Amino acid sequence: MYDIAIIGAGIAGSYIARELTRYKLDVVLLDGENDVGNQITMANSAIVHGGYDAPSYKFKGRFNAPGNIMYEKICEDLDVPFKQCGSLVVAHNEYEMATLHELYQNGLKNGVPGMRIIFKEEVHQMEPNLNPDVCGALYSPTAGVVSPFELCVHAAENAVDNGVTLKLNHLVTDIKKLDDSFKITTTAGDIEAKKIINAAGVYADDIYEMVGEPYFELLARKGNYFIFDKEAGSLVNKVIFPCPSKKGKGILVAPTVHGNLLIGPDAEPVDKGDVSTTSERLDYIKENALKNVPSIPMNKIIRSYAGLRNTPVKASFTTTDGDFILEESPVKGFINVAGYESPGLTSIPAVAHYVVEEIVVPMFPDIEENHEYNPKVRKHLRFEEMSDAEKEAIIKEDPKYGKVICRCETITEGEIIDVIHRSAGARTVKAVKKRSRAGMGRCQGGFCSPRVVEILARELNCTLEDIMYDQQNSAYILSGKTKSAAEEVL
Repeated sequence: MYDIAIIGAGIAGSYIARELTRYKLDVVLLDGENDVGNQITMANSAIVHGGYDAPSYKFKGRFNAPGNIMYEKICEDLDVPFKQCGSLVVAHNEYEMATLHELYQNGLKNGVPGMRIIFKEEVHQMEPNLNPDVCGALYSPTAGVVSPFELCVHAAENAVDNGVTLKLNHLVTDIKKLDDSFKITTTAGDIEAKKIINAAGVYADDIYEMVGEPYFELLARKGNYFIFDKEAGSLVNKVIFPCPSKKGKGILVAPTVHGNLLIGPDAEPVDKGDVSTTSERLDYIKENALKNVPSIPMNKIIRSYAGLRNTPVKASFTTTDGDFILEESPVKGFINVAGYESPGLTSIPAVAHYVVEEIVVPMFPDIEENHEYNPKVRKHLRFEEMSDAEKEAIIKEDPKYGKVICRCETITEGEIIDVIHRSAGARTVKAVKKRSRAGMGRCQGGFCSPRVVEILARELNCTLEDIMYDQQNSAYILSGKTKSAAEEVL
């Protein structure tokens, strides 16, 4: 029996699992997908928010700014790229300037450092490619951009290195409350745990209803995005937000941590699991992004995609409506980490500390600290970032680092092999893509994917036909040879 079972291996579940390894607890991390961070974490804005937006009385306002402050150290420990580039909320008129002053005052309440209201001349000095109509902005220097899927993967890797058991392809289908534990039925077998942390993203309300009477409800909202080639990556230096309205934060324009440009998202209520894209919604993204940055080169788009967010539309019993749900539920021993939308990515370091220290630890009176806890992952060798001397040395040590597989991103065979054999390692083409960036470039895997399939099959000692692009039992990549040797002879 496990002490704690965490359901959901997105950024919330994976990071909380890592935080729990500071103590001597037997923890299992469950997910129904073929990889960690494969849903909401995989497709979001990747913004580390300053913290001026959410009301101070909500968990969102309470944990955003502290989470932001923790990012630099965490990304150093987990070897995750992070860029504190700052953000601008831009205004086109006096009415919007008044909104910026409201955000500024709220940011002061939330403890956001370094904010300033700036005016037209300074705005355009910072960002020359903004619409000339922009007359001012709220500047937040602590905002930044990160790679959310790398953060999730490395947090899960560090959790496993510190003793957590990771079980993928374990879709939870039922939960029963026993006397002093829970029996969790999954598609890959039963698991028993003394406590449960429900971090199942947009499905968290469904998971809770397996064991208790519903007291919160989550609405799925879809957001569409465009990613641009690195040629467009320097168009803006900071995250550019429009002035928010009652409909939301609007369409942002932002550099990515890897040097691309990103625009999006919109917000459309959908059925859970719907991540389809439509020309109508994508046109909406383009139209609104151009209002603030008119020179966006739409001919440099390399990918469009959609991701889900989950918004609480019914209040929990201890938190306010529309906020993170972070609490032990009416079913004792069952903890909900739900309604986890923006600024969830930014808040996760502070949220995980709160969940562990304020909720979990009191449940285990005899809990002991884990003095062998190591917060750091083994460094990832990123060939493209090395000096010529470093490249020469690593190739001499391992010639596979001299074989470039992904030409767009300059990713080598050595790097791909490394991410396959790490804790929480890659098992699919998409998993390799998330960890190494092979396939993230201009051709989107058009040239390197066949070689990635070959490397996966070789390193995992399976057939080419066994390798999936993404989800287990999803559409195959290869079904067999197109010609037999006999047919070639004929």
